[in-house]
Amino acid sequence: MGYTSYTRLQAALQHKEADRIPFDFGGTGQTGINAKVYIKLREYLGLPKKDVVIGDTLQQLAIVDKDVLDLFEVDVETIYPSSPNEPGNSKDVHLDGDHYYWRDEWGIDWKMPLGYGLYFDMYQAPLSEIENIADMKDYFIPDGADPGRFKSMREDVNECVNVREKGCIIGRHYAGIFETASWMRGVENFLCDMVVNKDFAEGLLDIITDNKIDYWAEALKVCGDAPQVIAEADDLATQNSLIISKEMYRKIIKPRHKRLCESVRKLAGRDVSIFYHCCGAMKELIPDLIEAGFDIFNPVQVSAAGMDTKELKRDFGKQITFWGGGCDSQHILPRGTVQEVKDEVKRRIDDLAPDGGYVFASIHNVQSDVPPENIVAMWEAFKENRKY
Repeated sequence: MGYTSYTRLQAALQHKEADRIPFDFGGTGQTGINAKVYIKLREYLGLPKKDVVIGDTLQQLAIVDKDVLDLFEVDVETIYPSSPNEPGNSKDVHLDGDHYYWRDEWGIDWKMPLGYGLYFDMYQAPLSEIENIADMKDYFIPDGADPGRFKSMREDVNECVNVREKGCIIGRHYAGIFETASWMRGVENFLCDMVVNKDFAEGLLDIITDNKIDYWAEALKVCGDAPQVIAEADDLATQNSLIISKEMYRKIIKPRHKRLCESVRKLAGRDVSIFYHCCGAMKELIPDLIEAGFDIFNPVQVSAAGMDTKELKRDFGKQITFWGGGCDSQHILPRGTVQEVKDEVKRRIDDLAPDGGYVFASIHNVQSDVPPENIVAMWEAFKENRKY
């Protein structure tokens, strides 16, 4: 049969081998490219100069233009929500002295240095001084179902699926449950809350989970049956270990993850794949993610402890789709030779691709220190090895 990008992705999600492995570059907020290196990539490829459009303020990711998407034969696209009608806590990006400042809709404050800044760093948590849920009674919580978020989503999905025939992902409206709670309280505060102020910690997590379910209810109603994937995330690990214990995850976070996944499937009324992003040393939590209801694991950070791709595929390859893992993004992609990049790509494909259940992508977003020639080498090596 002749495959389109849409059907190629569908085969991979069903753990089947299509004509080739699906390829993702710039298709999600976790497989994108830093704006500064994107300018260099376009120049290296001999493409016309263009004003770079930022698609993700926090991470300073470029929206990848159609000429690059076509050149790299990218198979997937994420449809993102628009800005809500009610701005709530948010303040637009503005320059003050030697920093850019931005407040997001949850009231979290971020800043980025002028000139050399690569992304925004959090510097102020809005709930850092409170101690219980009652103290939040006057705090504005964004409406997950705000109609402004969905004003172009139906048309964008139709264009993606029926015109371009791309694999279709619906993006979330904000960060993960654990991440959002940590950012609102301050990471240190929230980690302490989970131990000594559990009612507050769990109450805040429930507010955020409910908000997400409200968003997905409206997004799935608007988009109908066309999208194949809905994207979620929650960073729970470091380079060498988990941020919280397995027991803490299972007691406090996992029930909310499970409720979110169950709600999404009920709201969709069909089989939809749920994408879960988490960097770091996550191997020991993958069984829990599967039990919670996640179908896709990203970014497969091969340089973190225990994240050997051959072992991951052997242990979990029939139960979950791996999305990422394409090239060690901490060492080889930014600092390796072209040949080292190509050898790394072949190794990861050999480990992860057999029997489907794999989408090739870089490990998280391509950062500003990656040479354009290594990005092209990654793509060329993928082309050479993309057949099953």
